[in-house]
Amino acid sequence: MVPGGLRILVLGGTGVISSGVVRRAVEAGHEVTVLNRGLNRAGAVHEPPAQVRTLVADLRNDASVRAAVGAEEFDVVASFLAFVPEHVRQDLDIFAGRTGQYVFISSASAYQTPPARLPIVESTPLRNPFWQYSRNKIACEDLLVAEYRDTGLPVTIVRPSHTYDATLVPFDGGWTVIERMRRGLPVVVPGDGTSLWTLTHTRDFARAFVGLLGDPRTLGQAFHITADHGIPWNELYTTLGRAAGVEPSLVHVPSDRIAALDPEVGAGLLGDKAHSMVFDNSLVRSIVPGWHATTPFVQGAREIVEWHDAEPSRRIVDARMDALFDRLVAEAGY
Repeated sequence: MVPGGLRILVLGGTGVISSGVVRRAVEAGHEVTVLNRGLNRAGAVHEPPAQVRTLVADLRNDASVRAAVGAEEFDVVASFLAFVPEHVRQDLDIFAGRTGQYVFISSASAYQTPPARLPIVESTPLRNPFWQYSRNKIACEDLLVAEYRDTGLPVTIVRPSHTYDATLVPFDGGWTVIERMRRGLPVVVPGDGTSLWTLTHTRDFARAFVGLLGDPRTLGQAFHITADHGIPWNELYTTLGRAAGVEPSLVHVPSDRIAALDPEVGAGLLGDKAHSMVFDNSLVRSIVPGWHATTPFVQGAREIVEWHDAEPSRRIVDARMDALFDRLVAEAGY
């Protein structure tokens, strides 16, 4: 470890967001340990750097985690795999008193939906009547805020918006959408395509996230980390299509209709994508001066297509989503 670096434990560490954080933390000179089930095979795209120590445990099994961690203490524990209050409570039972900062990964979808005004700031109310995932994250935040007030728990809450890397096509259906574009089939765009969505590359997210670690000014605070500008849905689909070498045919379908046909897709759509969302990142910049997201989606889209085109097994078509798109396109008269 570089002198002055932090001892960081990442719960997870192999997902799109957490793997980017792990890489950035290592680059910044911190000593990083990840704790997960150890299923990431050698050479996997999100494999941690060689400098990272891996502890193997089932995060949902208290005894397994305690056995893996032993009596160790950490400057930071970052929890990327806590989705309901029970997960947070388990983390606190194990790590409270053993870390100087517990970082909970919440979600920007927890903010008031639809928003009463833009841009979104950290004090925007938390309320999402459409998506249980978001309500669970809000409940986790409520628990942590109460612990901070009652016991002084050193907690920092971070709310990502849609964060992606080359492995993640940021649309419902994933690669299916690009495959349809290349086959000359129409692709479904929710609403009229003019609402704004904020996409953030994991490289940019990680730079700000790591900058929050070990800073006492972050305790008891919530921060979102997002790109500063929203992009219309029409532009997002067109940009990705052009990166794939085609000019896509877009079919606009009301979000309510999509939700009626597929409630699972609809929950995330109505709860996280149907309304314009633009964020003010002044608060995170007060801790990480000069931070801005610097990866434009034009570049991100090229990376997505190049990564998937490099290996045929990565280009997975979701038959269920493909059939849903066919039905929606037919209903729209195409």
